[in-house]
Amino acid sequence: MLLCADIGGSFIDFALVHPDGRLEQRHAVPTPVDDAESFITALETLCAPYPALPLHIAIAGVENPQTGHVHAANIPGILTVPLREKLSLRTQRVVRIGNDADCFALAEARFGAARGHRNVFGLILGTGIGGGLVLDGQIVPGLGGVTGELGHAPVVIAPPFLTDPDEVAATVPLFRCGCGQSGCLDTIAGARSLERLHLWAGGTHETSHAILRLWEEGDRQATRTLSVWMTYTSAALAHVLNVTGSTVVPVAGGLSNSDLLIQTLDRAVRDRILSPTSQPLLRRAILGKDAGILGAACLGPELCYDPC
Repeated sequence: MLLCADIGGSFIDFALVHPDGRLEQRHAVPTPVDDAESFITALETLCAPYPALPLHIAIAGVENPQTGHVHAANIPGILTVPLREKLSLRTQRVVRIGNDADCFALAEARFGAARGHRNVFGLILGTGIGGGLVLDGQIVPGLGGVTGELGHAPVVIAPPFLTDPDEVAATVPLFRCGCGQSGCLDTIAGARSLERLHLWAGGTHETSHAILRLWEEGDRQATRTLSVWMTYTSAALAHVLNVTGSTVVPVAGGLSNSDLLIQTLDRAVRDRILSPTSQPLLRRAILGKDAGILGAACLGPELCYDPC
């Protein structure tokens, strides 16, 4: 068995995980976000009743494999701490740490909507855009710990013949991204970004839920907004599938609640990839709030990946 924690900016979701994915002793405690000592102590306390069991963590951040530091924007207190090393020493057990989007993809591949597939790209359409990549049943370690970040790197690029900033702003949805670049998919495709895109396309202030509802009802302005959204999002996702060979895309996040959006995006992606298929590639994820903990459980050999 394993001890697993899914750590967000508000709570640490903690459970004992059996090899078949059953969860026991599950409970949550507030996340100490500003102080590393309090953060480590909270996890040490959670682990104390279970001597020697490995601790696997899914966290909304990235562990740098060179330094061991975890960059988690909503947990600034641990930024300069070699977290895995500190936790292992304090708890006297094996500790493994994975990005929460990677753990989501791994969980859906092992237990969820992508079960039976070895190459899986997990897509999160939430407040922002995220992704996790599983190849041959394993998370892929990337440069600086980064893999699957579909939301960052420019996909919206102004034509070189447009030199006037006002003309660019009126022609393409080229927005500044929180990562420091401009034109990232995250700037137009997440829920909050969809609302900004709707304004750029000529719409009024609406929530993402309202925009999707209007689109599903055939509203002309919402249709224009979603046409732009669909063009860039499907193009970016088609690139990912062509490069990785992923055979299924489980989708989570608030925007995934729209079945029509997922079905339409699926058709648009299949129209753009090199290997045509009549079978849907995008599927709504099914594990919900269990994905982080179950994905964390799959980080090591104790609960190994089995696609059968």
